[in-house]
Parts: sequence; structure tokens; C-alpha cells
Amino acid sequence: MLVSMNRNSLLRPDGLVRSPAFTHVAVVPPGSTTVYIGGQNAVDGDGRLVGGDDVAAQTQQVMKNLHVALAAAGATVHDLVMVTILLVEGVDLNAAYPVAAAELAGAAPPVVAARVAGLGVPGALLEVSAVAAVTS
Repeated sequence: MLVSMNRNSLLRPDGLVRSPAFTHVAVVPPGSTTVYIGGQNAVDGDGRLVGGDDVAAQTQQVMKNLHVALAAAGATVHDLVMVTILLVEGVDLNAAYPVAAAELAGAAPPVVAARVAGLGVPGALLEVSAVAAVTS
């Protein structure tokens, strides 16, 4: 498999499960600027939790926060090379996934999903952190 050295490459190597939702490998070219997005919860700009017990509504706010954080660094979802999603135990991934997938607009970076007992923001049902690489 040929990897471009002037843009991010997201790879689905033979021998690993094929998923339309994510890739397994991200290769970042030399000279890229790496952007680390800290854990984003469903908290608005005033610090209020959005969405209550509705995981889809919380996911919408989390993804909005991700877009804002990426834009602050001159990046978009197409610059993502890793996304980590933490879901509180018992939360329905199937309710969160379609919202997140729509907001990622066809980008398919490697995704790590994990279940956790709780998050730092009381009432938060999920948290997303990410790594992006902006190429020159």
C-alpha cells in the first residue's frame, strides 16, 4: 500500500476487519502540526450540561465542541487521525453513533471506544478526545 507523504493517510490494512466507520492506521507526513483535543463533554460555553439523559442530544453538543476546538487550531474533522470516545457504562452506543458519524462528515480516523464508570462532569454520558494533524 502506497502512503502519500504530503497528506494524512488513513489505512485499512488487509488482514484487519473492514469497517466503513473507522480505519486502523493513520500516517501523518513530516512537517504536519499535531493538534490534541482534550476530552469534550456535552457542556456549552457557559459550563451548563446540555441534553440531560438524552445521549443523542449530548453527542450533538460534544461534536459541536469538537468542531469548535478543531477550528481554533485551523483544523477540521478531515484532519483527525484519532478519536477516543468514552461512554458511561449502560449508555446506548447505538443512540450516540449516528449523531457522531454525521458530524464526522465522512472522515474515518481510527476510533477507540471504551466504557467507563463515570466522567468528571456530573451527568455527562460521553466524552470525546481527538488528535488531528494539519498538513502544510
